[in-house]
Amino acid sequence: MQPFTYMRPATTAEAVSAFAGAGEGARYIAGGTTLYDLMKLKVERPRHLIDVTAIAGMDAVATEGEVMRFGALAPMSAVAADPVVAAEYPVLSEALLKAASQNLRNMATIGGNLLQRTRCLYFRNPGGATFACNKRQPGSGCSAIGGLDRGQAVLGISEACTAVSPGDWPVALTAMDAVVEILGPGGTRTLPVVELYRLPGATPHLEFTLDTGEIITAIMVPKTPAGTASTYHKIRDRESYAFALASAAVALELEGDRVTRARIALGGVATRPWRAVAAETELAGTRLTPEAALAAGHAAMRDATPGRHNAFKIELGARTVADALLIAAERSRA
Repeated sequence: MQPFTYMRPATTAEAVSAFAGAGEGARYIAGGTTLYDLMKLKVERPRHLIDVTAIAGMDAVATEGEVMRFGALAPMSAVAADPVVAAEYPVLSEALLKAASQNLRNMATIGGNLLQRTRCLYFRNPGGATFACNKRQPGSGCSAIGGLDRGQAVLGISEACTAVSPGDWPVALTAMDAVVEILGPGGTRTLPVVELYRLPGATPHLEFTLDTGEIITAIMVPKTPAGTASTYHKIRDRESYAFALASAAVALELEGDRVTRARIALGGVATRPWRAVAAETELAGTRLTPEAALAAGHAAMRDATPGRHNAFKIELGARTVADALLIAAERSRA
């Protein structure tokens, strides 16, 4: 057992100051649904835990005005159940409701959810040293490449890592052009959600673009008429408590049956939440027929590179996008 210190600051400024003062091995903790798992697996070995759950107001949800603002400590279940989110932005509500169990959604926070780490079986192997993993031990290699890679990514991979990004919520936020508010030693800044995640490249252990000591304080989502014509469609091995083999977050702006703008992001198939720009371009100005939807799905997967056991994800990803587009279009007519 590795000992660690624990403190519970009352403000975000105190939390950032405490992190800086704690030095190497400090970690913020909120719901703990990811960090505790990683501690048990000895992937994470924090020396100092800074519990931010006592910070007042950081769980507030505001849906008035032109931009919705979600405090980073808001529970996943609370945001999913918000009347405005559920009715006008189903892509956001569904992404939260299709993640984990109700008990976990009650505990996990929407800010912490953005920073969960991969479910790659080599990364999370309890034996640790038994298999090579560049995320877990930089420079050790990647046992997934040429190994059991059914669940691995086919988009955004590198010669060092093919680990899939596990989240549902980040995919929906990517499609909706969401922005995160970040506080750190250098003050407050904002960052598009899509820029929060790094591609693995040669340094897959560097997953996020947060600087040392920075904490996500809120998530902002611009309101759009496309919100009601949206969906988060998730394909998995079983209906509940499973991570995506492929998923698609879609929101549409339509004139009749023609697409004026499409927002599409993919999950379950890439090393980070993946904005499908090629698919969006494919659809612009077209009639949304089943054939056009599938063509857009194939465009979304055009740059995919399969491994030994996950080539099925290319067609699955394309059809997931196509189904999501048709679901979203049907909602526009409701």
